[in-house]
Amino acid sequence: MIPIRDINPSRKKPFITILLILINIAVFVFEVILPRNITSAFIQYFGFIPAELTRSIFYTDFNYLWINLLTIFTSMFLHGSLTHLISNMWALWLFGDNVEDRLGHFKFLLVYLLSGFIAALTHYIFNINSSIVTIGASGAIAGVMGIYFILYPFAKIETLFLVLWLPFFINVPAFIYIGLWFVSQISNGILTLFGPVFGFGIAWWAHIGGFLFGTYIGKRYKNRFYYRY
Repeated sequence: MIPIRDINPSRKKPFITILLILINIAVFVFEVILPRNITSAFIQYFGFIPAELTRSIFYTDFNYLWINLLTIFTSMFLHGSLTHLISNMWALWLFGDNVEDRLGHFKFLLVYLLSGFIAALTHYIFNINSSIVTIGASGAIAGVMGIYFILYPFAKIETLFLVLWLPFFINVPAFIYIGLWFVSQISNGILTLFGPVFGFGIAWWAHIGGFLFGTYIGKRYKNRFYYRY
C-alpha cells in the first residue's frame, strides 16, 4: 500500500511541517556533497549509537552522556539514502499538516521532537549494547501518525495498490491504513528479538515507541476544542 494523499484538508498553513521537511532535505543535500569518508564520519558523529549512551552511563561520564542524548535529536535529521528521505518526508507531509493544525505550531514542533526522543529511547531499551548508528525521522513521524490515528480515525487515505503491476486507487480509512502499518511494526519488532538479522536494518521499536507516545498525546487532545490554539 502506497499512500498518495489524505482527504482531510487543514485550515492553516503547516509552517512547522514545511520547515521540518526543508531542514531534512537541506541536511541530506549537505551529506551528499561531502566526500564519502567525511560523510561516514559525519553520520557516526551526529547519529545515535546506543552502545555509546550505555558507555556514558556505565562510566558516569555526564559530559559524554549529554552529548549522546543530544545525538538523539541530531539523528532525526539524518537519512541514509534518497529513498529513506523521500518516504519519511512524504509521510510527514501526509499526516503532519492536520496534526499541526490541531495542536498549533509550537506544540506540534515540541511533540514531534519528543516523539523522536521517546522513539530513540524505546529503540535503546531493545538494543542497549548495539554499536550500529541509528538515523532518520521515522520515530518522530511515527508519533505524528499516532496522533493522527486518534484524532482522525475516519479520514480517508487515498492509497495505491498494485495488483499484477496494475494500479488501483482506493480510499482507506486512516484507522485501517495506520492500524495495518502499526501491526507490521509490531510483528517486525518481535522478529528482531530473535536476532538483529531479522530487523532488516530498520529500527522497528523506535517506530513502535514513537507511535504509542503519539496515541497518548492524541487522546489528550481528542476532546479539546477544535480551533483552540
